[in-house]
Amino acid sequence: MILASCLLTVLGTAQEKNKIRFGKISPEDFQKTSYDLDTGAHAVILADIGSSEFEAEKDHFRLVFKRHRRVKILDKAGYDAATEELYLRKFSYNSEDKVSNLKAATYNLENGKVVETAMDSKSVFTEKLDEDFIRKKFTLPAVKEGAIIEYSYTIYSPSTSYLRAWNFQGEYPCLWSEYTVGIPEFFDFIFIAQGYHPFESKTREDVRKTFAFRFDRESSYGSKTGQTDSYSVGANVSMYRWVAKNVPALKEENFTTSISNHISRIEFQLSARKYPGQAVEEVMTTWPKLRELLMKDESYGIALGKNNGFMGDEVTMVTAGATSDEEKARRIYYYVRNNYTCTDHSSLAMDKPLKTVFNSKSGNVSEINMVLVAMLRKAGLNAYPVILSTRSHGFANPLYPMINRFNYTIAEVSIGDKTHFLDASYPLGFDKLHVSCYNGHARILDEEVTAVQFDADSLLEQKLTSIILRTEDGKLKGAFQQRPTYFESYALRSQVKEKGKEEYFKSLDKVFAKISNPDIEDLDSLETPVMVKYEFEYETNDEDMIYLNPMFSEATRNNPFKSLDRKYPVEMYSAMDEIYTLNMELPAGYDVEELPKSTLVKFNEDEGVFQYVIARTGNIIQFRSRIKLNKATFPPEEYATLRDFFDMIVKKQGEQIVLKKKK
Repeated sequence: MILASCLLTVLGTAQEKNKIRFGKISPEDFQKTSYDLDTGAHAVILADIGSSEFEAEKDHFRLVFKRHRRVKILDKAGYDAATEELYLRKFSYNSEDKVSNLKAATYNLENGKVVETAMDSKSVFTEKLDEDFIRKKFTLPAVKEGAIIEYSYTIYSPSTSYLRAWNFQGEYPCLWSEYTVGIPEFFDFIFIAQGYHPFESKTREDVRKTFAFRFDRESSYGSKTGQTDSYSVGANVSMYRWVAKNVPALKEENFTTSISNHISRIEFQLSARKYPGQAVEEVMTTWPKLRELLMKDESYGIALGKNNGFMGDEVTMVTAGATSDEEKARRIYYYVRNNYTCTDHSSLAMDKPLKTVFNSKSGNVSEINMVLVAMLRKAGLNAYPVILSTRSHGFANPLYPMINRFNYTIAEVSIGDKTHFLDASYPLGFDKLHVSCYNGHARILDEEVTAVQFDADSLLEQKLTSIILRTEDGKLKGAFQQRPTYFESYALRSQVKEKGKEEYFKSLDKVFAKISNPDIEDLDSLETPVMVKYEFEYETNDEDMIYLNPMFSEATRNNPFKSLDRKYPVEMYSAMDEIYTLNMELPAGYDVEELPKSTLVKFNEDEGVFQYVIARTGNIIQFRSRIKLNKATFPPEEYATLRDFFDMIVKKQGEQIVLKKKK
């Protein structure tokens, strides 16, 4: 997936240019009403052109980002493309990004003429998101089916650290996407590209530029004199240019961690500043330096370096009588899990002091798990925080220590030769992590900043279901028993807690005529999956022919993979093993007219299997179905095979046993 993870050094080649100019719209531009790239598209981006360059601003550099975008609205479902959001940073030194030269217009073809409707400046709304970001939002006016919209703007940033990323791909197909970046020799950036759509052009050209700075002259006392001095610096500037053409839309499908992991995109990380006459300033930190910064940060780990005496009595009480370190760890984990409420499951920073979180028994995921780490340490255990990125947040890059890639903290505790990873923000068992945490690279914030992997491929979820059908009083009566997967059990526990057991079993009334003795065992035992049990009656209605699916309600009825092809991986939550068995006594007065055929299909030889085995012995039918996949992640080239595999499962599990009344 990664196309580049280093400074680009590509050679310059002949460059095709896009010739669009703002406001230059002709009647011919409205003739196309669909595009071969995506005949079902609701809007098409005709051109999206951006650039980022450094320029001199008084006595410092600033970054200048420009963008010009033109979009064709094809139908009403594409009206959302007429709304744009700009995200602007605020900086600690009382400055922020500024938007300038914002122009936006809608063009409609009326009576053969192009009618332009310019956007009023009052249509731009500003919202403060938090201490670090401002959002400006606008919607273009007079948008109709077939309209063409365009907008352009410039963003001036006082920071040279945040070179803006560029998405070549999004929710609409794009005919032309282009990004140009000019980097003076004073700055080193890491380039990180991702995606599956190839670049039409990728070039670098080195040019010479002069930067003219102005300095306010100061008196010998340090006060401003009102006069300025000018100073010019010549520098080599590397001009990078990327062009992507006919980029298809990337739509989120089933089993996707985050679509942001897979769109064609390039982003930048400042690694060093190299000003003339000064020592090189390393900006790109190392993992040990990142750990040091985090553990000294007031909004993260500084509290772990303190005695935290306020926890003493609680820890002593919770661990009283524990006979081993593991029992201590379990008791502390259960205490935090059962007594603390998580308010936010996507936050790396601690918004409140550790003592406040401890006393209020409420906080975000990092706050709760930092309390857990602190209590484990107070009990004399070897515990550390672990930072990771959840599935919806996107991947954390194992090569570059970029803190914004992480959004979650769990706890790690080592006991003897065993390492346990704990998350007290969810009602989970000891040593269990929520499925959202299985997203690859993570870091333990110990002295070595140890890298760990939480891969969905390593998580096996097993489901066991059995049904026994017998004839009693001329009726088919059954006993159902199921041990769902651990995380299906987690969801079921949440459902029962919210709505009660009765509501859960109501849904089964549509499957069976009569449900009796319903029960869910192990609801309070969070270490294991639950056990669902009930008895039921299956109505035959004394029909001459009985058509019975041996899977009953457990059949896979729909293929989860709808698209004919897929450009990015299938990312399931876990490897899977679903086993279903049926032991059925033939109803009195009936014989078998037709049985499905047994089959065994392997997926990629040793990566999975579908087993469908059915046999009759006397008046007993025995049936077994198993779906097993040994991994959770499948590359795009395996998508067609996986889709066919599930097509076959749906078809086979839909087959029926046919019983015929004896004459």
